[in-house]
Amino acid sequence: MGANPQALQRYAWAVLSHLGLVIAWYLFVKFGEVPKYVMPSPYDTVHALLVPNYRWVENIAVTTTEIFGGYFLAVVFGIGAALLFSWFRWLEMAVMPLLVSLNMIPKVALGPLIIVWFKYGIGPNAMMAFAICFFPIVLTTARGLREVEPELLDLVRTLRGSRWQVFTKIQLPGALPYIFSGMKVAAILAVAGAIVGEFLGSDRGLGYLMLQVQVTLDTAAMFMAVILITLIGMVLYGMVLALERMLVVRDARLS
Repeated sequence: MGANPQALQRYAWAVLSHLGLVIAWYLFVKFGEVPKYVMPSPYDTVHALLVPNYRWVENIAVTTTEIFGGYFLAVVFGIGAALLFSWFRWLEMAVMPLLVSLNMIPKVALGPLIIVWFKYGIGPNAMMAFAICFFPIVLTTARGLREVEPELLDLVRTLRGSRWQVFTKIQLPGALPYIFSGMKVAAILAVAGAIVGEFLGSDRGLGYLMLQVQVTLDTAAMFMAVILITLIGMVLYGMVLALERMLVVRDARLS
């Protein structure tokens, strides 16, 4: 199978746009005579990786675990809750308003409470990522499960199909675009949730490292931490996109 020309074109433009940003960054620092503590050059930023005291590998591993762990839990429990709502409408009417109210609580305000309840560590920060990811996944999945054509549901029920068969054969395939829409939004929010948790209370992670180097005005290390956090988020988002293409686009071709 040959490569998709449109996909290659999109990837090429993505690479060129990022390369152009790096070049513009370099030129701005070089010819704008910007102090290093305000904006380091790309070389100084990469060179910050060589500082052993910053324990880059450990901090990257911690932040990655928090982001992916909180996101995975949000996907599992979010889709599970939406499925229960589709099966038991009274449960949706009772619980969904409560979830909406809880979602209105600023997640930053939950940080100190999570620290008091669970102390510092990877777990509390993953819970912060979970808290900020959970609602978008529940909302979009529940909507997708409701958008199934009533005629299809009646047909399966007439054929004495079980509730699980209705879900796997009718509801889930039709809800996949909605599910992945929520998962893509949640992938972005998971990064923000984990970093906010590290800012509020942590002793490891890239967010914690940013607070530490802020004291010494090591802006290069701060830039590097931001870039690494962005890369972690891009990896997660890319994995969701790849899974979406496998499950949704292929179904669209076959239908």
